[in-house]
Amino acid sequence: MYRPRAYTVDDPDVLYATIRARRFATIAAVVGGTVQFAYAPVLLVTNDGLPARMRFHLSRLNPLSDIDETLVRLSFLGPDAYISPDWYETPALVPTWNYVAVEAAGMAHRMEPNALRQLVIDLSGAEETQLGPKPAWTLDKVPEERVAVLLEAIRGFEVPLDSLAGKFKLSQDKGDADVAGAIAGLEARGDAASVAVAGAMRRAERARDR
Repeated sequence: MYRPRAYTVDDPDVLYATIRARRFATIAAVVGGTVQFAYAPVLLVTNDGLPARMRFHLSRLNPLSDIDETLVRLSFLGPDAYISPDWYETPALVPTWNYVAVEAAGMAHRMEPNALRQLVIDLSGAEETQLGPKPAWTLDKVPEERVAVLLEAIRGFEVPLDSLAGKFKLSQDKGDADVAGAIAGLEARGDAASVAVAGAMRRAERARDR
């Protein structure tokens, strides 16, 4: 992606945290000479001594599920929001859109059945742990014959990462007063996306000041 210097983020820990906060990805690959897209939750694995990699599964009916040993690109979009120039102190500026995006790429390898089963367990587990105090849902609540049918209907993939890049477009090219005005405008707007972008802008300011 196009990344002006002011918006470039390459710190792996920051990018990993962004992905885990928004694990739902747009996945792209060339299949039969055509770019195909898929949309799926992704499990990021970074803590077992191996290079960072991503795992996901797709329906067998999805054209993109035919890939193996194929280059894929994954895009993760964080919060985004419109920025009105009326919020700036500096005159004669124009509207823009602030957003957070992370892109990754690597060769996708098709999983064996046992690894696919574990992926399903791990993906649901990553979300269920955030839903307490309710007891976590687990795959053993589904009859084994039903699990076998469901696993047969999907294909799993693992993607060791060859590249990982972030673009956090959060008004870093603007002066302090203009940034403060944009944050205030977003917070006054009050919707979840605007408030999330305002929070990201505050974090970007703190990181810049360190």
